[in-house]
Amino acid sequence: MTEIRPPRPRRMSWSGDAVQYRLRRLNLVTVMPPLLVVGVLLIIVSSRTWWHVGIQVIGLLAAIATAERWTAGDFIRTARPCLVLTAFVWLAGALDNSPMAFYGLSMVGSFLIPPLPRHRFAALVGFAVLTGAIGSATLLLHHDHLGARVLAYVVTPAVGSALSTLLMFASQKLYDLVAELEESRGKEAELAVVRERVRFASELHDIQGHTLHVVKLKVALAEKLLHRDLERAQEELREVHTLVGETIVQTKELAYAQRRLNLSAELENAKNLFEAAGIHVRIDRLAQVSSGADELLGQVLRETATNILRHAQARQVRITLTETGISIVNDGVPEREETVLSGLSTLADRLADQGGKLTVEQKDGRFVTAAAFPEKVAR
Repeated sequence: MTEIRPPRPRRMSWSGDAVQYRLRRLNLVTVMPPLLVVGVLLIIVSSRTWWHVGIQVIGLLAAIATAERWTAGDFIRTARPCLVLTAFVWLAGALDNSPMAFYGLSMVGSFLIPPLPRHRFAALVGFAVLTGAIGSATLLLHHDHLGARVLAYVVTPAVGSALSTLLMFASQKLYDLVAELEESRGKEAELAVVRERVRFASELHDIQGHTLHVVKLKVALAEKLLHRDLERAQEELREVHTLVGETIVQTKELAYAQRRLNLSAELENAKNLFEAAGIHVRIDRLAQVSSGADELLGQVLRETATNILRHAQARQVRITLTETGISIVNDGVPEREETVLSGLSTLADRLADQGGKLTVEQKDGRFVTAAAFPEKVAR
């Protein structure tokens, strides 16, 4: 646990590219292991010489390079030369009795075809035909077991390439769906922040709108009384002066999150904001919060909720209340870029003035914000 020491702002690690980062990790986990396992098994099972091992390893490495770039969203420049390389690998394998050397070509091609903007079916058919045509080169040098060779070097590679590409179509669809869901979730979070701003604007209107209306009426009344009842007019103007002073104080308190808050209302508001953003929230009340800590803990909750919605890609938030403190834990925090959370630093200063302490901890993609008061202070 690390204490925030005001007035120096604490720097947190949140990345603006967190969505793309998570999608790439998802693709790496779902694509790379099967590709490697199948490739290694084919090398072990089908290779009869070190030459067979060598050419199949080259094809597998080309497929791995293409897959790695595909997960990063930048694979065209890598895939094209890898496609040519794996085509020669397959040709060499076909000429030297290595029927599984087509694996690298089938993998590289399967990454290239699904992202095409049009004519993808024609490209799929053409790719399958190309794979089978390269494999048929074995018939130029080997004339024995003609039927078995056609099956092993023409039909099987063509069908295998077509199937691997169809599977990659499904993977591409899943990727697109997850990307759309993440984008939608991001928009929901932005909308939740906008709602919070609207709520702030509404509070500001409540403070100033009413005051300005009353001031207008009192000034008009004082103007009428100015020549008839000077003492009464002066009294009205003194009330206007007092009212304006109180409004300035209330506006400043609102702007600096110093206006009195109700923790229960803030809990309900935070819960609604998180649920609107598609975030699962769990609230554990271990004890009734003391009245002395209620207001500042409400401010900590409001500021932390805003930070989660603005900076993290959280899926779960857990809020725990004790008699003298609050703890908010959220996930979706990649340990990469750094961001200044000046709002929490300001609150740390205010809590320190009241004898409390605000601490934060970031570990394994989770962020913990905890505020606590000594029991004697909370009471």
